[in-house]
Amino acid sequence: MVGDFDAAEAMHDRISDRSEAWDFIRAFAAGWYSPLTDGDGVGQEELKQIEGRLGLSVPTALREAYLLFGQRPELFEHQDPMLPPSGLFVHEDLGGVLCFRSENQGCAFWGVRLCDLGEADPPVVVQSREGWRPFMDKVSLACVELVLSESLLSDGPLYNACELPAEVVSQIPQLFQRIPLPDYPMWTGDDESPVRWFSAPGLLLRQDGLAADSWLHVRGKTLAHLSAACVAVPGRWAQWQGTEPSTVDELPF
Repeated sequence: MVGDFDAAEAMHDRISDRSEAWDFIRAFAAGWYSPLTDGDGVGQEELKQIEGRLGLSVPTALREAYLLFGQRPELFEHQDPMLPPSGLFVHEDLGGVLCFRSENQGCAFWGVRLCDLGEADPPVVVQSREGWRPFMDKVSLACVELVLSESLLSDGPLYNACELPAEVVSQIPQLFQRIPLPDYPMWTGDDESPVRWFSAPGLLLRQDGLAADSWLHVRGKTLAHLSAACVAVPGRWAQWQGTEPSTVDELPF
């Protein structure tokens, strides 16, 4: 619908540095929820106290993320939330990983290896079912993905998911615009990887995997946006939004 926020249009091209990442998150918050304000981040003193407890320094990019939106739970706290500063911890694997995000039942974690903490915007690893794997090459990009994923899965009535038949998988890039994030692994494993993002005005879409029966997750700004996506994509929707029922038994998580 004309005038509605479009994530792919807002990102323009691949994000090249953390400043562009924060600009996108500001634009997304304003377009999807409400603009970020000075009071939407955690305090510097809280971060210093956590660093003292852990005996390490939080990377600059992660610090900036907490300062920018660390008290806006709609942006990071739904399915696989960003941990509050008090919840940061070091996982013993890989020589130590500073974990800042957790799958909602503790089945997976996202973090920065201790050997990379000296970088301002270091790479992020994720604990998948196949073991620890590279996730994003920058914390700032991982934060963009976090905000998109948590917003996608944040509202039951405005969310839906579809198992894609083989013949439909290749149609998704023709129906929706690709959000220029790099491919990355889904923590559940290779069958649901790589993950790719798409958008349209008032719509967020995430495709988990490229094979038949991969999942397409959709969030609409309104029910009208969501219904339009469900009608456009032929498949077995978890909750039908069109004119004829065709549903799956359960969601993939």
